[in-house]
Amino acid sequence: MTLGHGFQIEPWQVREVGVDLGRLAQAESIFALANGHIGVRGNLDEGDPSGLPGTYLNSFYEKRPLPYAEAGYGFPESGQTVVNVTNGKIIRLLVDDQPLDLRYGTVRHQERRLDLRTGLLHRDLLWETPAGKQVRIKSTRLVSFTQRAILAVNYVVEAVDDPLRVVVQSELVTNEELPATSGDPRVAALLERPLQAEVHDGNDNRSLLIHSTKASKLRMAAAADHVLDNPEVQSHTYVEEDWARTTMGTALAPGQSLGFTKFVAYGWSSQRTVPALRDQVDAALSAALYAGWDGLVAEQAAYMEEFWDGADVEVDGDPAVQQAVRFALWHVLQAGARAEGRAIAAKGLTGPGYDGHSFWDTEAYVLPVLIATDPKAARDALCWRATTMDLARERAKTLHRRGVSFPWRTIRGQECSAYWPAGTAAFHINADISVAAARYVFWTGDEEFDREFALPLLVETARLWIDLGYHGDDGHFHIDGVTGPDEYSAIVDDNIFTNLMAARNLRYAAETAERWPEAAKALDVTDEELGEWRAASDVMAMPFDAERDVYQQDRGFTDHEVWDFEDTAATDRYPLLLHYPYFEIYRKQVIKQADLIMAMHWCGDEFTPEEKARAFEYYEGITVRDSSLSACAQSVIAAELGHLELAHDYLTEAALMDLRDLERNTADGVHVASLAGAWLALVCGFGGMRDHHGDLTFAPRLPEKITRLAFAIRWRGCKIRVDVHADHATYHLEDGPDAHVQLAHHGEPFLLTTEEPVSMPIERLEPLTPRPVQPPGREPLDADTTNHSGTHH
Repeated sequence: MTLGHGFQIEPWQVREVGVDLGRLAQAESIFALANGHIGVRGNLDEGDPSGLPGTYLNSFYEKRPLPYAEAGYGFPESGQTVVNVTNGKIIRLLVDDQPLDLRYGTVRHQERRLDLRTGLLHRDLLWETPAGKQVRIKSTRLVSFTQRAILAVNYVVEAVDDPLRVVVQSELVTNEELPATSGDPRVAALLERPLQAEVHDGNDNRSLLIHSTKASKLRMAAAADHVLDNPEVQSHTYVEEDWARTTMGTALAPGQSLGFTKFVAYGWSSQRTVPALRDQVDAALSAALYAGWDGLVAEQAAYMEEFWDGADVEVDGDPAVQQAVRFALWHVLQAGARAEGRAIAAKGLTGPGYDGHSFWDTEAYVLPVLIATDPKAARDALCWRATTMDLARERAKTLHRRGVSFPWRTIRGQECSAYWPAGTAAFHINADISVAAARYVFWTGDEEFDREFALPLLVETARLWIDLGYHGDDGHFHIDGVTGPDEYSAIVDDNIFTNLMAARNLRYAAETAERWPEAAKALDVTDEELGEWRAASDVMAMPFDAERDVYQQDRGFTDHEVWDFEDTAATDRYPLLLHYPYFEIYRKQVIKQADLIMAMHWCGDEFTPEEKARAFEYYEGITVRDSSLSACAQSVIAAELGHLELAHDYLTEAALMDLRDLERNTADGVHVASLAGAWLALVCGFGGMRDHHGDLTFAPRLPEKITRLAFAIRWRGCKIRVDVHADHATYHLEDGPDAHVQLAHHGEPFLLTTEEPVSMPIERLEPLTPRPVQPPGREPLDADTTNHSGTHH
């Protein structure tokens, strides 16, 4: 089976058969390899042709000025853009002096295969030269999870029917020429030759290039070495400032091959000297050479086996979603596994989209998945936020606020959003970060993190909320002039998502300070402050439209004029942000992405089932999903309310966001948060998992097409496996420090032990409202047509 664009549907692989030069950039994102430190796009070994070359180091960026037609107080002065660093993937091949290029000669067969189980990218190519001679190339590529500095490629070229002269040129290339950018604001800024040479060296089969950025003053090194299968093959290395090449040549008889492994080591620093960085990558190469190709492959397989044992999701009855959720988990792992004190960007390390920035996506979408499947990676990401608190405190002072104000978009920690209504005003990111820290503590019981990292985050963000909001005459605590998750509604009062997340932030801050009184005292927390936090949390405003009997996304929202969806559908002007001025969008009832609906997921204990049902029906009719972040949130609440087939459609859209290129911008990198959303839609939607205030509960129900759902999570050091069928769910406690955990199934508490699983019945739920209707032309992807070709919208 295919998806209509060459990607086969298989449970543990993503396979592309054939060549589609028009979709090169999308495939490069799909087949990107990363470990949280290094990211390499899935460009062809030979470099040309390419859609978008890309090699990235986490948080390695260049500063650039942010232009303003009219400057204003507090506007950020400079932006940060991820740098395409030295490319170590390139292996050029000449056959009888004719360079391998898929645009010439004849491609008899090409297949690329991403093995999700082992973490390897395979390529098998049979190419006929313009002179009619055939050559077979097999390459396997990995970015190591166990040796975080290492990219390795095993490359074999074989003569098929005729004797051949082959020359292989393995290169390091810096300051590659990149294609021009478009006017889409989601695309990265183009940096012209961002790296300046400092050192170049080489001998035998080893080469080294060291470069630095001009404005951000960061230094990076790339070193390569080669191990030949036949040491008698002649080779030599030549190095210039921006380019190094190791050349190997030989004559092959039919059936003979030339094979070698290329090891590339990367490192960067803002402080280390040239000799120190040189020695760092040299040591990384030595370790990789000691392990050898077979050793790296074995280490990778063992790492992936352990990950899948505690993270895999099984989906019976829907092969497209089965593949997609494993693909999603793979990219979530790649984004954060070895980030180790660095950010997780919206595109991970798969492309330059959004300039390589990290947003609230990380804490609101990606970290819930990592907390449940790879808690160490989640801890590292939260610790990175904690290391930027001084910058967040400076930003708060600039805004004349107490506490800390974290940036809307950033790489290093400074605010990089030049558009303050969607940036600075989106204060909810402060609660997203703090609540994620509290969630990590709920799930792991990590006391050191709770005291050293979560407490300062919660305290300083709590101070921001008290300073930002006020107690009104109506007895409620109000937060005005903010932007919630829905970026089509900016500078609003009492956005419910923001308010409820702030309320949790305040409550968790008080509880954490009381757990660690001495540490809280060192942060100058007083009993009066604790009282203020609890008082504000208890009376947080939640605007309600009594006439329509529905909660308002923000105060007065439902009184606005409704957007003309019929006209927009007829003229095909989506996404709205590329066709209409924000002034026109802001004053109408139209929603870019789930906002109040998302609050009903993460703060769902604040609403009754009837309130959720009425709100979901109302807001479905005005939500256009111009953001990849929306479908998964809508899937979760649709499933909770019993709209199981609609939830399945939204799940399908979130899961296939990149495999089907639904947003038409996968070329710039995969949508890591939407991919994480596929897991959320399955585990929190059809699995009904919630962790409100540290209590783990489940309320599973399946749509008709999915006959079984099984998933594993790691809760407080234990591995829990949940197996859901149409009429029952079975819970297993497989290992952990405790012999039992307290859970709940559809509101019924039960004790799960390691001695035996617990099975509980599932009763059918009749929705309280009919299936909601979406704006014309904005219906979700139909789960029953996922094997058909074409794109959504």
